[in-house]
Amino acid sequence: MSRTITHWEPEHAEFWQRTGKQVANRNLWISIPCLMLSFSVWMLWSVVAANLDKAGFQFSKDQLFLLTALPALSGATLRIFYSFLVPVFGGRRWTTISTASLLIPAIGMGMALKDPTTSYSTLLVLALLCGLGGGNFSSSMSNISFFFPKARKGYATGMNAGIGNLGVSVVQFVTPMVISGAVFGASISGNGFEFLNPKTHQTATFWLANAGFIWVLPIILATIASWFFMNDLASAKASFADQAVIFKRKHNWLMCWLYIGTFGSFIGFSAGFAMLIKSQFPEVDVAKFAFLGPLAGALVRPVGGIISDKIGGARLTFWVFAAMAAVIVAGIVPALHSHDFTLFLASLIGMFILTGLGNGSTFCMIPLIFLQMKERAAEGKGQPALAQARLEASKESAAVLGFSGAIGAYGGFFIPQGFGTSIKLTGSPDMALYTFVAFYITCLVITWWFYSRKGAEMPC
Repeated sequence: MSRTITHWEPEHAEFWQRTGKQVANRNLWISIPCLMLSFSVWMLWSVVAANLDKAGFQFSKDQLFLLTALPALSGATLRIFYSFLVPVFGGRRWTTISTASLLIPAIGMGMALKDPTTSYSTLLVLALLCGLGGGNFSSSMSNISFFFPKARKGYATGMNAGIGNLGVSVVQFVTPMVISGAVFGASISGNGFEFLNPKTHQTATFWLANAGFIWVLPIILATIASWFFMNDLASAKASFADQAVIFKRKHNWLMCWLYIGTFGSFIGFSAGFAMLIKSQFPEVDVAKFAFLGPLAGALVRPVGGIISDKIGGARLTFWVFAAMAAVIVAGIVPALHSHDFTLFLASLIGMFILTGLGNGSTFCMIPLIFLQMKERAAEGKGQPALAQARLEASKESAAVLGFSGAIGAYGGFFIPQGFGTSIKLTGSPDMALYTFVAFYITCLVITWWFYSRKGAEMPC
């Protein structure tokens, strides 16, 4: 099959079974590892920052929280632009380019982390460059949404994002292992750093540079796979001006707000999880637990999409926000006050599970909202008008998926920064946590009023 597909009708049952399903699934299963690597590079600092002091880097807690927050800030900003690039460049071309760009922060961090005299400003630049991984999410989700019919969009976006989100857990699981040995030899990994463990009083050597170098070969392989085995869709072509119509859509901005609450919470707690444990429970070995929350959240994201396909995304989203507020008030805050790590860990994992479900449900809502809007406008105008309406809905919803993913990612900056600021001003993260609760309540009200109540404007 040509790398550029000129005829694509996923809503046509015969076409889908004969040709479309196979092609869509192939593009999905190449997109997933590319996105997983993007998340791994994006969240590198969530692990590295917690190990810098062992390597001789001397920074304050506030500076370390900033290093974990900056990739989310740059990644969210890049997502705004990446949201609109698939219809301009084509999904195959842009996936290849954006995946290859991950080599810049991966190699850069490997070089910089060999030397503890590397300046803080250099590390800040590298943290910002890790945002290249965060930007890829919007273009990836936009691209995959074009390939699947509306009945399968929840599944497709849930699988792409859910397994892709596993990159957050993968980096937090793999990094502590690879830095414990000279995996690439002294010429690449460096001489390593000796660290005296204050608990065991034993000296260990570790190679922090491996945290960057370990991703280089997988990135190269994923780049090659996307170039040779993915497709561009001619029907998905659109200029920026064509897509910019979403800025006039009320539901674009409402879904951005809701996605800050779901994905923003997932990526924000992921970025700040290790540092939060280290600051509040210094006796705990962070490496043993930091990957558990993101793993749980990523695994249930496809479940959120599948459940939403059956019962409606808005209904699931409503209950997710209610439960997220309850978990903070009844679980996380009491655990911090009583210094109960078991309750704290269980509550945080519960929070991650809820964010994963909400990520899937909100992304299931978006295509249905815009399809309803366009079909209502084309009602009574004949089959050609309906077909055109569905094509326009596909393009607009793809742009909204990308753009809401961009805005939602700012949660990855504000949550760890909120923790850092709250601890600096009050000595505890309580102030930040109660601010999050207030925000979740606004999300709950918006979901109920516009999407889930009887007689809602856009029931979905």
